[in-house]
Amino acid sequence: MGCLININVMVEVLVFVGLILLELFYFRIANRFNIIDKPNQRSSHTEITLRGGGIIFYFGALTFFCISGFQYPWFFIGLTLMTIVSFLDDLLSLSNRIRLTVQFSSVLLMAYELSIFSFPWYYLLFAFIFVVGVINAYNFMDGINGMTACYSLIICILLMIANSKNHFIDGRLLSYVMISLIVFSIFNFRLKAKTFAGDVGSVSIAFILLFGIGSLIILTENFIYILFLIVYGVDAIWTIIRRMYIGENIFEAHRSHLYQYLGNEAGINKLLISFIYGLIQLGIGLLVIWIVNYSKLTQLVFSIVLILCISIIYLILKSIIIKKYQIK
Repeated sequence: MGCLININVMVEVLVFVGLILLELFYFRIANRFNIIDKPNQRSSHTEITLRGGGIIFYFGALTFFCISGFQYPWFFIGLTLMTIVSFLDDLLSLSNRIRLTVQFSSVLLMAYELSIFSFPWYYLLFAFIFVVGVINAYNFMDGINGMTACYSLIICILLMIANSKNHFIDGRLLSYVMISLIVFSIFNFRLKAKTFAGDVGSVSIAFILLFGIGSLIILTENFIYILFLIVYGVDAIWTIIRRMYIGENIFEAHRSHLYQYLGNEAGINKLLISFIYGLIQLGIGLLVIWIVNYSKLTQLVFSIVLILCISIIYLILKSIIIKKYQIK
């Protein structure tokens, strides 16, 4: 047993070193071909920064795919398509039609991997719209240093805890993806980030995490695990509602999430904001893992009260900031 643990640790160390080298190699490519983020009026950064460092998440998953003997092939094909179109979008700014077509196709492949086509068609339709919506919301939430890395690490941790109780996925996928997140954090979780995740990073990690959450929900037949995404969900949904109310195009880039107001207008340290978002989600996730031991009614009441409380706190805090800094 001890020998097996040592071998696993050695493999993970090698994966970490390999992903570090791959990330550094990507930086050379990004520098060579000018793959950068230039700050504009909708940006939360002030310096030119390399874009697309989150491509390392895909290589973390690719490492698992090769080492595991090509497990989850349909999921991985979908992830590959999603990663390619997102990287091209980082470079060329593709139309929404192209992006959404590939995203729905990738989600279809994920659904096939999860064997959910036996469900009624309206469940499938809802699942498709929900997953694509979460992927795009996850992309919009990638707005300040450390946010994607910290929040995604927390979800990985929660999935690993849940996986220790309900073996719903090969743990190596979560481990290698977590290693890729740590590698990315080294270059992103800092006051002056070396790189941003880019669409390729935020979209690919969202796809991977949703595959994990979907696998857990299907095995346990319990939708409460969607609350692993509740902090992002509340910020994303209420931001969309407000933008629609004031007549903004919800598909255009913006900086009107609560975390952006806290970092840009209120001037709070952005790494602290990312850490707090992750810490709150960790606390909620642990409560979710604990509450599943109780009745379905208890879980339902818990979920409704939680969503209402978070929404109320969110709306009050955002309203205070909007009024104080006279945000339109």
